[in-house]
Amino acid sequence: MNRYLAIDIGASSGRHIVGWTDGGDIRTDEVFRFGNGVAERDGHLVWDIDGLWRSVLDGIKAAFDKYGDELCSVAIDTWGVDYVLMRGDTPVVPCYAYRDGRTECSIPQVHAKIPFAELYKRTGIQFQPFNTVYQLYYDLIGARLRGVTDYLMIPEYLTYKLTGVKAHEYTNATTTGLVNGKTGEFDGEIISRLGLPAELFGKLSPPGTVVGGFTKEVRDHVGHDAKVVLCASHDTASAVEGIPMRDGQAYISSGTWSLLGVKVPQVISDEASMAANYSNEGGVGYIRYQKNIMGMWVVNRLKDELCPNMSFADIIAGAKTANFKETVNVNGQNFLAPKSMRGAFYGKLKRKPQTDFDYFACAFRSLAESYGVAVRESERNIGRGFDEIYIVGGGANNTYLNELTEVATGKKVIALPVEATALGNLKIQMRVL
Repeated sequence: MNRYLAIDIGASSGRHIVGWTDGGDIRTDEVFRFGNGVAERDGHLVWDIDGLWRSVLDGIKAAFDKYGDELCSVAIDTWGVDYVLMRGDTPVVPCYAYRDGRTECSIPQVHAKIPFAELYKRTGIQFQPFNTVYQLYYDLIGARLRGVTDYLMIPEYLTYKLTGVKAHEYTNATTTGLVNGKTGEFDGEIISRLGLPAELFGKLSPPGTVVGGFTKEVRDHVGHDAKVVLCASHDTASAVEGIPMRDGQAYISSGTWSLLGVKVPQVISDEASMAANYSNEGGVGYIRYQKNIMGMWVVNRLKDELCPNMSFADIIAGAKTANFKETVNVNGQNFLAPKSMRGAFYGKLKRKPQTDFDYFACAFRSLAESYGVAVRESERNIGRGFDEIYIVGGGANNTYLNELTEVATGKKVIALPVEATALGNLKIQMRVL
């Protein structure tokens, strides 16, 4: 029996999930899980890229130890935007995390060379201060690109470590703000006007591309070989592939971020979409027209600060009984990476919370309100409505938030507490092999 390994890495944890087909259904087995998170180093937020690599390798070995030669392929997905610079075969460290504030100075310089309205028209990508285009320009003006031969998004770097092949994958590349929405390739005009080294931006490979087999070092470590495939390596792109949804309906991929969107045939980069800060990111044969909402990040940080030992079930139950109705704009910059999430909420509220559960009630209501705004915006912008919202990811387990979302959006919520990202990753491998 052929089995496939999906390596799905998020901002707080990673999972190795083996999948196979059984009577037309996909069965899965989580064989390895590891922690992930940003670290502070020299005043910056960074990823432990070496630790990530070791965890990827350990999980692959665990999968082969259990399933042996039945495992025929591996694919990796992660969050978007972040990358590893290379000088030959050597990574340039540190690997900065998107929540680091280093782009504050580079954003106005980028917009002086290419106004954001033009960037959006060409790429359809929302403004976020952490977009790759601003991070790379920061590297340029800080001389960090000197001698750099390659830049690889995080899943591309890990794929390179497995195979020795440096490849660029389409869906993750679209999160950079450097891919032309019409051609589906890196936009040479943007790259040239910013003065970025053109040789760093190679041809983009579609999801389903077979990169190669393991290097000798990897084979020796895990005791086996397998094909390495490019899935939709941006985790949200894989998640949307994994959702069993009716055509024309909306989705929310609810994790650290909540991504609310719909599938459209081509980029929508008009003024209304730009004003609402919608993004047009690559999918598997379609565009994901979606809105970034701060997501479970605010909830998780509140939990860490207020009640780290309390279960989410108890938090949800307590929030449901709290008589606290005020909301905040959770998409505000002050919620992106505050030193105190409690303080960020407290400073924006007129009525001050009296209990820990008041904070969570506010967070859940604020998220649902953001979903409602995004639903109405998207329906106006695409020129059609929808009836259902499919919610996947960790947030799908939050029954109270799902109830609030139905009220705020006026749509039927279908919660699917499944590993949608891993399922999408596996489906792409299965189609290829």
